[in-house]
Amino acid sequence: MTTHEHTLLNHYNITTLFPTAWPAEKDESDASEDEQLRSKPQTGRLAHQRSNSRYSVLARSTSDRRSLVPGSEKTGDGLENLVQKDEPDPLGGPDSVVRILRHKGLPVEEDQRLRNRFLLSSTTFSPTLYLSQVHSNASTESLLQGLDFLSRSIDQKSASLKVLVESNFERFVRAKTTIDNVYAEMRNQGAETPPPQRPRAHSRAHSHSRIASKGSAHFRNTSGQGPFSPRGIDKPLPSDKKKHALSKESEYGVQGIKGPLSEVAVKAEEIWGPALGGREREESLRTAVASIEKSSGILEVDAAIGSCIKRKKYDELVVEYKRARQYAEDARAIANGASSGQCPLTEPELYQIVITGRMWSDVETQIDDFKRDTWRRLTNAEASPPTAAARSVADEHMALINVLLELGVQDNPIWFWLLSRYDHLKNKIIASFERSRVEIEILRRRLANADPPPTATAVAHLKRPGTSHDRTQPIDSPSIIELWELIYGSLNNLLAAPEGLLGEIIDFWERAQAFLDGSMQATLPVGPDGQSRKHHRLSTEGVRELQKGVVELIEILRGSVFSFFADPPIEDVSMLYSPLPPTTPSTPKSAIFAPYAHQDSRFKFDASNPPPPSPRTGEAWQAFAFWPPYANTVGGVEYLEKLLNLVGAAASELARLPSVSSSSTVQRSLKALVAGTRERCSKALMAAWIRDVEMFHLVENWERAGDRRDLTKMPAYFLAFEYTVLSGLQKIVYIPDVANRANATDVVTAPPAELLKDVRRHFEKTLYTALSDMVRYSEMASSPKNPQQSGTVSSPPRTITGAVSGAPQSREIRLLLTMGNMQLFRTDLVPQLVAQFETNFSHKLTEEAKTIKVALGQIEDKLFKSYAGPFARDLASMIHSGITSSSWVPTTDRPTELRPYVYEALLLLVNIHTEVTTTAPPLLVPVISYLFEQIVLAFLAAFRARTERYTLAALMQATLDVEFVASILSQYTTAKASELQSEVYQELDQRTDNSARMRLQNELPEMRAILKKLRDGTRGEFMCFKKQRTPK
Repeated sequence: MTTHEHTLLNHYNITTLFPTAWPAEKDESDASEDEQLRSKPQTGRLAHQRSNSRYSVLARSTSDRRSLVPGSEKTGDGLENLVQKDEPDPLGGPDSVVRILRHKGLPVEEDQRLRNRFLLSSTTFSPTLYLSQVHSNASTESLLQGLDFLSRSIDQKSASLKVLVESNFERFVRAKTTIDNVYAEMRNQGAETPPPQRPRAHSRAHSHSRIASKGSAHFRNTSGQGPFSPRGIDKPLPSDKKKHALSKESEYGVQGIKGPLSEVAVKAEEIWGPALGGREREESLRTAVASIEKSSGILEVDAAIGSCIKRKKYDELVVEYKRARQYAEDARAIANGASSGQCPLTEPELYQIVITGRMWSDVETQIDDFKRDTWRRLTNAEASPPTAAARSVADEHMALINVLLELGVQDNPIWFWLLSRYDHLKNKIIASFERSRVEIEILRRRLANADPPPTATAVAHLKRPGTSHDRTQPIDSPSIIELWELIYGSLNNLLAAPEGLLGEIIDFWERAQAFLDGSMQATLPVGPDGQSRKHHRLSTEGVRELQKGVVELIEILRGSVFSFFADPPIEDVSMLYSPLPPTTPSTPKSAIFAPYAHQDSRFKFDASNPPPPSPRTGEAWQAFAFWPPYANTVGGVEYLEKLLNLVGAAASELARLPSVSSSSTVQRSLKALVAGTRERCSKALMAAWIRDVEMFHLVENWERAGDRRDLTKMPAYFLAFEYTVLSGLQKIVYIPDVANRANATDVVTAPPAELLKDVRRHFEKTLYTALSDMVRYSEMASSPKNPQQSGTVSSPPRTITGAVSGAPQSREIRLLLTMGNMQLFRTDLVPQLVAQFETNFSHKLTEEAKTIKVALGQIEDKLFKSYAGPFARDLASMIHSGITSSSWVPTTDRPTELRPYVYEALLLLVNIHTEVTTTAPPLLVPVISYLFEQIVLAFLAAFRARTERYTLAALMQATLDVEFVASILSQYTTAKASELQSEVYQELDQRTDNSARMRLQNELPEMRAILKKLRDGTRGEFMCFKKQRTPK
């Protein structure tokens, strides 16, 4: 390139001599200047310059301050820099770096700082960032080629710069000399002419060599060595000229005007100061008002946060807090920007920083107070709602945890709530159980010290299972039922799921497990700048401690329930009038007094006079804290079944928890809870069973059964009672409602053999006791006293005294009814009960059934003899007296009449026949047959009692008496009676001679006629003994 071409390129500031288009950067860079020129009047030389050439915009003189770099930019204050808007690739690639970055999605057109980091002409150019973005996919070979291209470009630009320096060096020297001369003349203004210098020095001072010029660091240094240097001035300057000199003593030329300016400033301040100050204050106030109006959102945040806290709108609170943080961040960014850029803050910015600082201080105070209150509320937050309506209240802890995480806290709110919930449940279990235990003992003592229920009331309760038509009849006394309900309610509050404490434990574990699994954290916020994310994970040690805590809660609950059933009644009841303080300051009162936090009037008493302990009378119920005094078996079966189902279901629910199912120790303890509770309940029930059976004979009121008049209602009552007890005892021993559940665990074990043996023994004892007492009760003499109305059941009624009102006055009728009942027991009811026992308890009673059968036979034989024995003795006495009488031997040789004792005996049998027929017809044949045997036996004894030998007349009389009785009672003849009758004839035959015996054979036909005549004559009197014909 020739020197001329290079001159043209520099003059017009173009890159080629043959441009194809007008440079676009010329329009952009000169737009503001053209507008300024158009806005000013163009006169003189400037207007003449604009009309010289159409290419004058390309020309740049040395004094022109506009950029010589094509495409250069202007800053915000109108100053230009050397950074271009775009550049070609320095490594020889595409002709636009910005276009490449725009295709990659970088906002280089909007962000000037980011764009400058990719432009080689910028001082912030980043080679690493440039290569990673523009040449991210370049190969090694292409990068090496780019390096060669860059090296060649640098060499070309270095050569151009060298030519530029060489061609303009003389211009630079002349400009430097002129500047030095002007500066020296201005500084030495008013100085006298210095003495002439030596020519050598003068020539040396005025000689300018290239070496000296290049060695100059600044034109002022060079000027200090020239001929105008003030070092040579020895005389002081005149005062009028010296004050305008450009020196330090004259304050660089302003000393002359400094005084007048100061005076003018003072006068201006006096005249215009107030006006100008008011305007400044006005402007200041306007600025402040404008800043306040602009910052209205900042001022509203504080009040909005306070309103959200009062209304408990946590979502809105978080939004407002984030807005406050954003305002604070903006103010901090303004302050940091001013500090780093070393530029002063504007007044609006200063107002914004001050307002934001005060707002943030108030917000932090409110948020800190809110956090403290939230921590306190989180300590007492409830969970596991019993109903869906309480879900929003019960899940309050999640809302509190969310808001704490959103606001950002140092402690972990999740772990804090879990520990608080654990402490709350632990204290609640202990306090609830202890208070309930004391309340139960209070009612139990009052019941034990009160009068036992009347006998009539107790009997009515025992009859309830047999009155299926009347289910409204209570199963026990109101006071006893009240205690049963209190016991069940207390255990239900502990063991019910989900309403009780068990449900709260299970719910606590499920929620804790959700936190342990991380499923709950998926919806939790991470807080400002993610600082709450660290609280989403619980440590391994924390998880282990939490699992131990759940197991501890289960063990506390299990131990409390087991001690209630296994331990005897407590002695100390002072808790009701001196409640224990909370174990921790954060423990709510609801945990101390639940579930009976209210002051029930039943449990109010004078602390100096507490209810006395139960009297020690040796009753079985005194050893059981869960059995109400004087409670019957019917109510006990119903409530103990509920309690066992409650305990078994609770143990099954607890055993399914993961922390329990993996622990064999806890599993064994739960099984021991169920087994121990079952054993204690079974013992209490069996003791009450025996006691009730011992008084069950009082149920007998001799009221005939509706379908069978030979029976009373007592067998049906006893059968229903035994069915109820056996069925309930089976549910207590096996707990089938829990064991047969689809999701039941194996906490319900098989009953031990010893328990089944005990049940079997009590079953046998109840049968024998009840039947024996019925026999003794029927043998009692008639009495007007009514124990069901005046007696009590304070002790087992082993001594039976008195009869019920409305009972038959005849002992024989009661015995007959009892015999009918006993026969029903032996043939029907007892086998039913044995079969029921075998079905319920899966145990055959083979030997026991034989024993029961033998015992029933003995009882029935005793009862039969109690009824028929007196009649047999009366008949024997009649026969003995009649036969041994001296008038028994006939006075004629051929007797034709019976002796009176025969008619008396038969008439007694007629009365007995009538009594049995009208009372218990099924017993007629056994009773008459037995009495016939006793009559024949009385004949034998009476004939043996006569000492003299029998004559023919005596033999005929004896034969007539015996044969007449035998013919009348022929329907009731038994083998034993026939055998005894044969013995009678043998005895008569042995007590006579042979002639009388032969003559008697001849008289037999006549005697038969006499017997027929006698039977026909007494047909009406003894027709009852004739066999009744059944209609065809």
